[in-house]
Amino acid sequence: MTTLTTGQLNRALLARQMLLDRSAASIPRVLQQMGGLQAQYAPSIYIGLWSRMARLPRAEVTRALERRSIVQGTMMRSTIHVVSASDYWPLMVATGEARRQWFAQVYRGPLSQADFAAASDVVRDLLASGPQPRSRLVEAVGKDLWAGINLDIVRVPPSGTWERRRADLYGLAEDWITPIAISREAGIEWLIRRYLGGFGPAVATDIGTWAGLPIDRIIPALERMDLRNFRAEDGKELVDVKRMPLPDADVVAPVRFLPVWDAILLVHARRKAVIGDEHRPIIFNTKLPQSMPTFMVDGAVAGTWKYEGGKVHTSEFAPIPRKWKRELEEEAKALAAFHA
Repeated sequence: MTTLTTGQLNRALLARQMLLDRSAASIPRVLQQMGGLQAQYAPSIYIGLWSRMARLPRAEVTRALERRSIVQGTMMRSTIHVVSASDYWPLMVATGEARRQWFAQVYRGPLSQADFAAASDVVRDLLASGPQPRSRLVEAVGKDLWAGINLDIVRVPPSGTWERRRADLYGLAEDWITPIAISREAGIEWLIRRYLGGFGPAVATDIGTWAGLPIDRIIPALERMDLRNFRAEDGKELVDVKRMPLPDADVVAPVRFLPVWDAILLVHARRKAVIGDEHRPIIFNTKLPQSMPTFMVDGAVAGTWKYEGGKVHTSEFAPIPRKWKRELEEEAKALAAFHA
């Protein structure tokens, strides 16, 4: 079994995330390749796609949301993601039971499952006539019941967009995106292919961590699938879908800017050495409402950035080598222009 070095895994991740070469594909296809995009903060959708796509007008992302070719909803890890319309229902079916179990485990209040079911019926009835503002839905059932409704709902534009960042308008997912018939087993296999296509090769536990699924749901699906296998330098077995890129470790990785909560920085991708452990407390700080936006140099996070006064300002973890400095400045100017 071939052993892959940390450098090879790093470059494989960057290639699959289109951070080595920007993609000319459509927005839905890029999201499929990425495995979806975490989207608690609406501008992250736009910046995450801009970093991975060639010639992306900002308004095109909003149009894709309006045309329903991409959609925002709660799925992996019970977290808001934006995915292609064709990925939405398979991923929802794959993660639905785990999301319900997670809420049942963390909820410690006096309300019963029957209470949440009744609240879900109330919200469904309200949404049957079309999208509704969050304030009306919460008023109808109360904050505690709203937090635990068992209903597939989506963010409806213009909410959750660059122009109106507050995600305060919701619709029934079944009305917004036509449901498809798919079993949970097939949905989990779909999810695994998306994960490995965007983040592989990976150990099985990384798939479960990213998806929010227990490992006993991942292993049977892996055993059914026709995958290829590698080893990591620590001896652990890696799985991967076939015919995906595995660049050499010495392939040059360009400067790239990442939004808050970019998935390549989360714990499931730790093996790819995109971010040093010494920098994690800076980027993921419990005193902040969200993670810090970051930039990468030569395949690793080298600092944080912010947009202010019409410019992108960078804060470096260490002095940037001269050979990367101009590229960093040019990419920062391009990102500032995307904001403007």
